[in-house]
Amino acid sequence: MKLGEVAGRIECSLEGPAEMEITGVAGLEEAGPAELSFLANPKYVQKAVETGAGAVIVRREVRLSGRALLRADDPYLAFARAIELFHAPARPEPGIHPSAVIAPGVKLGHNASVGPHCVIEEDVLMGDDCVLKGFVMIYSGARIGDRFFAHSHAVVRESVQIGDDVVLQNGVVVGADGFGFARQADGSYCKILQPGPVVIENGVEIQANSCIDRPSVGVTRLRRGVKVDNLVQVGHGCDIGENTLLCAQVGLAGSSKVGKNVILTGQVGLAGHLTVGDHSVVTPQSGVPGDVPAHSIVSGSPAIEHTRWLKASAAYSRLPEIYSSLRKIRDFLNDKMGANL
Repeated sequence: MKLGEVAGRIECSLEGPAEMEITGVAGLEEAGPAELSFLANPKYVQKAVETGAGAVIVRREVRLSGRALLRADDPYLAFARAIELFHAPARPEPGIHPSAVIAPGVKLGHNASVGPHCVIEEDVLMGDDCVLKGFVMIYSGARIGDRFFAHSHAVVRESVQIGDDVVLQNGVVVGADGFGFARQADGSYCKILQPGPVVIENGVEIQANSCIDRPSVGVTRLRRGVKVDNLVQVGHGCDIGENTLLCAQVGLAGSSKVGKNVILTGQVGLAGHLTVGDHSVVTPQSGVPGDVPAHSIVSGSPAIEHTRWLKASAAYSRLPEIYSSLRKIRDFLNDKMGANL
């Protein structure tokens, strides 16, 4: 593909030869003369100077001489779009594999692709251009929109509602029972039935081996544009706001409410029945026991305001020296004052 065409399709302004042939994309250190790379972080400017890439995507204000440049407001986003030009996701041909089991009365939209050993139970409605890879299981009563893509071993449980343009990666389970048990007098547990629905809105992607649980009452909801990383647990009755990111190994206890444009980074845990406000960030391995105000950054366990946590962390590494100094002060005062502090 010509560099000029690449620039036009990813909406960048071009400084360089439009006829340069570009065959792929790569990082700054690996790129060759027929490949496109990007510079998003200023600390990697030197790598951009030294790169063997034929062209580099940069911010509009960046000065980088001696090579072809594609200028963008957001080089990372532009590079993401460039990847799609050279690595378009493969879509299976429409059709139903002979080994698939589809109940009578199931309604599939146009151009459905149903892979080997898939099972679709009764009363399922599915929109147009949907893809089920091998061994996908759709329980009865599910309602699924257009352009749904479920990778192998994904499971959509009974009566789950899924919007348009939703992707489930391998091993995702949407709508399994929430973790609800009532303790009985003899110490055993009575299971609390979990008949409530799960609603997955448009443009959501849930990545490998993550679980979205159904509630006993109310709704578990992932709103438009939510992205869920691998090995994430969303408990029963949670409500996840638009365009929120749940990174790897995040765990949400039941009835957590997370606002829009929130980022819960790796291994964050939320106690149940709390609210995380819009546009907040919770840093890795933080444990959140209570509500988080909107536009906050919190860290630690229990999570506190991030700058305070940074100061506490700096002090923590010096605790032995601080304790030793306090002992010396105590001993000095005891000697001078005859006290026993």
